[in-house]
Amino acid sequence: MKAASLLLGLLIVFDLSAANWPQFRGPQAGGVDTNAVAPTRWDVEKGENVRWQTTIPGLAHSSPIIWGDRVYVTTAVRPGKADLKVGLYGDIESASDQDPHQWRLLALDKASGKIVFDKLGYEAVPRVKRHTKSSHCNSTPATDGKRVVALFGSEGLFCFDLDGQLLWKKDLGPMDSGYYQVPSAQWGFASSPVIHDGKVVVLCDVQTNSFLAAFNLTDGKELWRTPRKDVPTWGTPTVAKVREQTQILVNGWHHNGAYDFATGAEVWKLNGGGDIPVPTPVVAGGLAYFTSGHGKFRPMQAIRLDARGEITPSEVGATNAAIAWSHARQGNYMQTPIVVGDRVYGCLDNGVLTCFDAKTGAISYSERLGSGSEGFTASPVSDGRHLFFASEVGNVFVVPTDGKFSVTATNSLGETCMASPAISNGILFFRTREHLTAIGK
Repeated sequence: MKAASLLLGLLIVFDLSAANWPQFRGPQAGGVDTNAVAPTRWDVEKGENVRWQTTIPGLAHSSPIIWGDRVYVTTAVRPGKADLKVGLYGDIESASDQDPHQWRLLALDKASGKIVFDKLGYEAVPRVKRHTKSSHCNSTPATDGKRVVALFGSEGLFCFDLDGQLLWKKDLGPMDSGYYQVPSAQWGFASSPVIHDGKVVVLCDVQTNSFLAAFNLTDGKELWRTPRKDVPTWGTPTVAKVREQTQILVNGWHHNGAYDFATGAEVWKLNGGGDIPVPTPVVAGGLAYFTSGHGKFRPMQAIRLDARGEITPSEVGATNAAIAWSHARQGNYMQTPIVVGDRVYGCLDNGVLTCFDAKTGAISYSERLGSGSEGFTASPVSDGRHLFFASEVGNVFVVPTDGKFSVTATNSLGETCMASPAISNGILFFRTREHLTAIGK
């Protein structure tokens, strides 16, 4: 009886841990939770397979995170309704909404969607403008089950306890992220914090004074700061264990690379790719997958985790001892790719989905989701059986993970969707323009 009780207890702990979604795209930004089957069809208007739907104030593209029985989201609230322009367009201009904003942290009950608390973190006029498709709250919070950390861009780094009480904050200076060729075009900060081993890692690639830094989670003390020389980027760092060393992987244009988690020292460096880097590095099977878009090249590359030093090849698309495989023009612009089993999936902002062999880079297919008239910004998630791709107008395309292209179903969320969803124990959590919706059988 004692052995059976102990086994049951261990299984419960395992299930709860596996169901946690502690940062952008879940553990290591992988985007996968295989604990339970998620529904492939739902109807928001009729309530079919809809667990709950809760109104969230303000405008934000930050994703929900999950720990235990709570879902946490951040938002930026201003007087009136902020303008948002979605779709496939190339306007580089900034939005004009320099009214006072409130950056808030909300906790919701995972089972019912009831708001547990709605706490004010900071209030001010934004120090930097946003793009017309962006928001003043793009960065997804992170948690270790004891604290919640939120990076409100130029407004600073904030740490709360699990009841929403502010523990500490750090002013990191203006986070001016925008087009490097037209510095006046401010687009808004988006890189999300990552918590690992009692430390908070932040990547701040901006117009001037870019850096990667680590802070003590307990009190916010800066542990190290490594300057970076690159154009503004919007990707989140990924922490990976490489033999006896823990590394931080970061995306860039001139400086893709890895840094030592303990000291911030550079481990390897790769130059070249798209000049507006947005996706986050994804780790699986001893490889790290990097991609970026815009400009002449949009590579999809698989880098060996044991890479060291300068690994830039003679040309984009070439391989070497550190680069397992590379495609010069098959990468993503906005979305972080996803690895399920032995396949890598990457989707362009116009909906073209490409399936790669994770080890060799061989392409199984490259097909379009939808009609090509709607944009795709939110990154996909998977329950291991299907992939879920949300378009900007709120159409969710469900694609099987068998390596053969088909669309199992297309479901409407009824609202604009720019934030990457979370998935936990077969439940999908979509953050749309005005709601957080839980989809589950």
